[in-house]
Amino acid sequence: MNRYNLESRPSDGRSWLRRLFPFLRWWNFIGWDTLRADLLAGLTGAVIVLPQGVAFAMIAGLPPEYGLYTAIVTPVVAALFGSSLHLISGPTTAISIIVFTSISPLAEPGSAEYIRIVLTLTLMAGVYQLAFGLARLGTLVNFVSHSVVVGFTSGAAILIATSQMKHVFGLDMPRGHSFLQVWMSILNEVEHINPYVFAVAMVTLAFAVWFRIVIPRWPGMLFAMIIGSLVCLLMDGSQHGIHLVGQMPATLPPPSLPDFSFDTIRRLAPKALAVALLGLIEALSIGRSIAAKSRQPIDGNQEFIGQGLSNIIGCFFSSYAGSGSFTRSGINYQAGAITPLSAVFSAAFLALLLLLIAPLTAYLPIAAMGGIILLVAYHLIDMHHIRTILKTSTGETAVLLTTFLATLFLDLEFAIYAGVLLSLILYLNRTAHPRIANLAPNPDTTGPPLVETDIECPKLKIIRIDGPLFFGAVNHVGEYLYNIDRTLTRKRNVLIVGCGINFIDVAGAEMLAREAQRRRTQRGNLYLCEFKPDANRVLERGGYLETIGRDHLFVTQKEAIAEILPHVDTVRCQQCDKPVFKQCPVEPGRKNG
Repeated sequence: MNRYNLESRPSDGRSWLRRLFPFLRWWNFIGWDTLRADLLAGLTGAVIVLPQGVAFAMIAGLPPEYGLYTAIVTPVVAALFGSSLHLISGPTTAISIIVFTSISPLAEPGSAEYIRIVLTLTLMAGVYQLAFGLARLGTLVNFVSHSVVVGFTSGAAILIATSQMKHVFGLDMPRGHSFLQVWMSILNEVEHINPYVFAVAMVTLAFAVWFRIVIPRWPGMLFAMIIGSLVCLLMDGSQHGIHLVGQMPATLPPPSLPDFSFDTIRRLAPKALAVALLGLIEALSIGRSIAAKSRQPIDGNQEFIGQGLSNIIGCFFSSYAGSGSFTRSGINYQAGAITPLSAVFSAAFLALLLLLIAPLTAYLPIAAMGGIILLVAYHLIDMHHIRTILKTSTGETAVLLTTFLATLFLDLEFAIYAGVLLSLILYLNRTAHPRIANLAPNPDTTGPPLVETDIECPKLKIIRIDGPLFFGAVNHVGEYLYNIDRTLTRKRNVLIVGCGINFIDVAGAEMLAREAQRRRTQRGNLYLCEFKPDANRVLERGGYLETIGRDHLFVTQKEAIAEILPHVDTVRCQQCDKPVFKQCPVEPGRKNG
């Protein structure tokens, strides 16, 4: 049995129970071998997420322990109720920055009011996600271009780095300023940079980069923060303006209560939707990328439910909005995890580490955290995919740049909406303009009867429509058919090969019926062949075949050509100098006279 083939076909009596509790699908496959593998993977993940959780909480404007609380509660619920075997949820950089930019104008970051509003935002995002999953809308994520995520995360990376400049340089800057205003303030305050703060940040950053390059398997960020703390102690940083993170409470995630006031919910509704969409896109894209390696099926709807429940439950245990983490999920898979139990072990180990190391955070400089966050921000910028998008597609480049620039200069939730909307517009534009190919007889008798070519019969136009014939494409196809009559030869007879038409709706069927009527008034005809059964049923049930003519619908191309040619203007065919069919009165390839 494949090590990742943990799905079994449940009996009818238990199928509903496994749909309600998806962890029952893999629970029976747990053994000593899987427990050992998941235990080791969980320990690795706990060490990795420890510095990340603190950093992400600072990005979100929350006390550092909230990042660890989120990394304890969220992954357990998401693992038990999701569909991926390896996806690890928790705090992420993109979600953290959008939480900060959404809530910081409403309350002072780190304050009790700020925390309550963040918890409310988390609850509402979870409700959105759960509703999407229950409504079976998991496939909607497929219509969101990956360029939206690349553009947003790249812009968010720059915003994250910008937000840390005051910690890296030791400058006092007012909160709430825009991207450009922050950099203008930095340029104006260059002479006030604290060299001690800057030195701690750079030493921490340098060692984090060194560990990542030289010893990538080690928890480099954790060791870099320890080194940064030692440097701060050696230079007596507290006497030189180096601020410390402060001691975190050595407690497990305590119960919490969001703000349920109507005014808060009303203000947060659009912001929560943006958080929900970004979280779902992140989680599903990461889950599918890892599933491509592990050959495990991913249920998008179940993943939506898992992410929604993790945020809903998490907000009542001091956790803010989370999603799938590419770094931690990838490490979880590479470390040999077999079941989602690795996420549970990771959360348990992290809780133990929190109880043990919480007093040590009193010696952690904020400048060291700033250096670590700069590295996190740098690795958010996916240069490989950016170069690929710029080289490959003009439309995707527009989506990328629009989302990127909107992230930098506009509200983050608007940036996500703008990118998603633009990607949907490009998709709809492509489907609304299906490719229409010109066909003619194939000179190679061993191949298909009709092939794409520039040569065509002067009296019979043969086309193939490659795409759906729905309300969005009706205008494009209708204009093309109308313009056929505007040519010098005025082709009155048209044969549409429908093998490339995926489906037809009422608007498409009505357009074909109107076109058939129009051509009959011009002493021509519209013919159809190789239409798929679903398309034929639409034409049949709507009565459109009666208008088009049942004798104008053919099964194969050969049958259509054999039946149509005798009804074309044979007098003019005798004078044709471009015969292309074998049935032509003049031999194909030769002229009259």
